[in-house]
Amino acid sequence: MIRSMAQRILVVDDEATVTDLLAYNLKKAQYEVLTAADGLEALRLAGESSPDLILLDLMIPEVDGLEVCRELRKISDVPIIMITALGEEIDRVVGLELGADDYVTKPFSVRELMARIKAVLRRPRSGDVIAAQPEWLSGPGGLVMDMESRTAKIGDTPLELTRLEFDLLAQLLSNAGRVFTREGLLERVWGYDFAGDTRAVDSAVKRLRAKLRLANADADTIEAVRGVGYRYNR
Repeated sequence: MIRSMAQRILVVDDEATVTDLLAYNLKKAQYEVLTAADGLEALRLAGESSPDLILLDLMIPEVDGLEVCRELRKISDVPIIMITALGEEIDRVVGLELGADDYVTKPFSVRELMARIKAVLRRPRSGDVIAAQPEWLSGPGGLVMDMESRTAKIGDTPLELTRLEFDLLAQLLSNAGRVFTREGLLERVWGYDFAGDTRAVDSAVKRLRAKLRLANADADTIEAVRGVGYRYNR
């Protein structure tokens, strides 16, 4: 199948009104759009079409959004923005811990969602070369980050990081000792200035620290600074 140059977004929601609204605005912004109304269809399309980003509603039939997120993270670092209802705080937290990059709540602002999509899609993927960056970064416990290939390892153990987790670790490691507020990390890593819930930052740091500790406990020197944010200690 020949792929167009437009970035491809998979919209997963069983509410036709939501799907139609998102598809209309995404196509207007020159994105290629695929839609799925249930989790099984979402997993099939994600595997067949390799989308650049997935908008994933949590309350979908067949296979729910959390399970879809879990299965996707086993095989892909595709960015995932969850779409949740206002009362689904627990599901949002679980989704973020499973590896979703961000979330929006219904009813959502299309303008804000489009801004988040653009910010996420600006992030480099594995293999992309980053200009004006050091070729590699190193940290305690044998941590090495290759900025050109966008890969990381601890000793001989590769770290399976999503794009977001890689960028978060690079931001902290390249500024070791500096304290970043959650809002500051949202701006620098997520790519937008969002003054709302910073739960996404806490969840991403939690996932990142777990992966570092699993490879080597000495590699996890990320410190929570109470009432402020996070810093990386050498």
